[in-house]
Amino acid sequence: MGDEAGPVGHRIAKLTRASQEMRNNPGISVFFPAYNDAGTIASMVVLADRTLRQLTDDYEVIVVNDGSGDHTALVLSELQSVYPRLRVVHHPANRGYGSALRTGFDNASKEWIFYTDGDAQYDVRELEKLAALMTSDVDIVNGYKISRSDPFHRIMVGRIYCWFVRLAFGIKIRDVDCDFRLVRRSSYNRVRLSSTSGTICVEMIKSFQDAGLRFAEAPVNHYHRAYGKSQFFNFKRLFKTFRDLSSLWWRLVVMRRTQIVHPAEQASKAISVSEEAQKE
Repeated sequence: MGDEAGPVGHRIAKLTRASQEMRNNPGISVFFPAYNDAGTIASMVVLADRTLRQLTDDYEVIVVNDGSGDHTALVLSELQSVYPRLRVVHHPANRGYGSALRTGFDNASKEWIFYTDGDAQYDVRELEKLAALMTSDVDIVNGYKISRSDPFHRIMVGRIYCWFVRLAFGIKIRDVDCDFRLVRRSSYNRVRLSSTSGTICVEMIKSFQDAGLRFAEAPVNHYHRAYGKSQFFNFKRLFKTFRDLSSLWWRLVVMRRTQIVHPAEQASKAISVSEEAQKE
């Protein structure tokens, strides 16, 4: 009798500890910017909800539908009837990746905020790796690609891009182009972002660095795109990307215009750029 109760007791104790750890974790907001991602966004929402249930009992999932022209909105409508913790924010027209990220951050209500793209090139279940590194002395956990699963020309453009921005902006993390990030709400509220394009990632990391925030990094997998077409770093957009980066470099590096809006203890009271834009 005692021998049987021993293993059972250990299992119960282990489950109790896991449950207690989950209750002690802060609330987590997960959001996905989505543009014509009808073929992948459902799996992202399902896996996010499943992963979050293992991490905390206080969570939400948000999808920012950035004016998709396919049936992304219809898929999300169906998902909302099944997943009560899913919220969808629709942009009536496409505003750009940077705008979608700012909308996602501004609608997130929990202490930790995680985002990745809605195209399923990253596995949202690897959020667990990032959450494990978010200790009291870390403000942002940034993923970096173990290897890039893209066509050769995109791999080369991506390498040149990362090398250039690290040199030009003094970026210290390994992979500024890895959109797999876990950020404290108080950290995001310390900076004021304005980019509407994909260069928002450079603006974000540079601003976080300038604010003295502390980074941790985790290796994550990157997968081939199974649906749709990439919206960034194709040859047609290279000129626009270079122009946006040049403007950003002039503002942040040459002019040294700070984007830090509040000291850490007042960060929770910061007003977001997107909120201001919505009032205009």
